[in-house]
Amino acid sequence: MKKWMTLLMTAMIAMSLAACVSQENGTASTAVDKEATPQKEATTAIAKESALKSLFNTSVFYGDSITEGFSFHDVLDKANVFGAAGKTAFFALKGNDVAELAKRNPEHLFIALGSDDILWPTDNPLQFGIEQYGKLLDKIKETLPQTKITILSVTPVTKKALIEEPRYSNIDAYNQLLKELAGKKQVKYVNVSSVAQQNLALYDEDGIHFKAEFYPLLLDYLKGELK
Repeated sequence: MKKWMTLLMTAMIAMSLAACVSQENGTASTAVDKEATPQKEATTAIAKESALKSLFNTSVFYGDSITEGFSFHDVLDKANVFGAAGKTAFFALKGNDVAELAKRNPEHLFIALGSDDILWPTDNPLQFGIEQYGKLLDKIKETLPQTKITILSVTPVTKKALIEEPRYSNIDAYNQLLKELAGKKQVKYVNVSSVAQQNLALYDEDGIHFKAEFYPLLLDYLKGELK
């Protein structure tokens, strides 16, 4: 009887130990899976950005410092970005911008000008900016007749930026003029304001420019325009 009791106790202890080992292994496995999740997410994000970069490899984004962010943050190659701080339609006409665009000969051209145009020191900066924009479009269309042109709206600024520079209150009015201009010149117009408004955390501290994470979202929003 004692022998049977001893065997029974030994078996119970062995089963208990086995259950503990199994539980520990299961916990360890779960922990590894949880630790791997951020890495998987990062890999997915990189793959998505790479796919977007490939998708826009025959396009050029042309504009001011906000456009320059595409290459500054390495979201697009420099060959696909032609942006400079302070760029306006007036400066574009006075420089060699159209000649440079002709060298690149993009299939699609996305133009994002206006953030600086509305700050132009003249009596009616909106009207002046639109007039210069129209002349620029004419010159680009004449030089690159096969290129598909899309005008992008001026992105909104934060309340902080608006307090510091009240002239940004004209952004909506300028965007309406851009939309009308696009119709007259028979080019596309896309309002990208929602991408910024839905991602307020992606603004830089100045409330005007954007962090790197904003640009893939913008490309994803615009990919339908490549058709």
